[in-house]
Amino acid sequence: MSEALLRATAVVTAADLPHMVLARHELPPALHNFVLWREGELDNETLARQGLPGSSAARFRAVGRLTGYLREFAAPAPEPGTPLSPGTDLVAATVVHLFDDPQGVARWIEDVFLAAFEAHVDREVQPGQRLLVVRRLAFRGFADLAAGLRVLQTSPLGLVSSTIVDFRLGRLLGVAYVATLGNHERTTLVQRLGRELERKIMRVVLGDR
Repeated sequence: MSEALLRATAVVTAADLPHMVLARHELPPALHNFVLWREGELDNETLARQGLPGSSAARFRAVGRLTGYLREFAAPAPEPGTPLSPGTDLVAATVVHLFDDPQGVARWIEDVFLAAFEAHVDREVQPGQRLLVVRRLAFRGFADLAAGLRVLQTSPLGLVSSTIVDFRLGRLLGVAYVATLGNHERTTLVQRLGRELERKIMRVVLGDR
């Protein structure tokens, strides 16, 4: 990662984050029929409510996290009475988190992203949702530190797989993920989604929106 880009992330504010997450037309072709499902600021309190058991805003702030922004897309609803087939991608999203410094991003990837998921294997994380498998994935081609997971869990729809990549750009953490019905892995698709997010973050950081 260049020193110029590192210095540029030092002046990023929360107001910049909505410009960094991907818009619908920027999604990979496999996701172009997806529709906007939800978006908005992810402050530490909101993220803790949505996170794994034991999450807290105080802990997130202690790691160095300030805030974040999410934009999430969902597959179009099937026709009434039409069952979803295993392998159907359900949700895709990009998220950008802002930290005090790059060291906080590294701590988050190791202690909150990787370690917390692995600590909850075979535990219920939400009513009706139990983590069955958490496996680390190697993602390459990113400018700096990157780590990935493939998570398999139960849900009201049946088994659902999530393929996730976290990557660092200075004091920014980029996240891309795809949730898929059944026991499936979407490494190639998430790699593409994550790299597109990384490129967009770089453009915004360097002043091109």
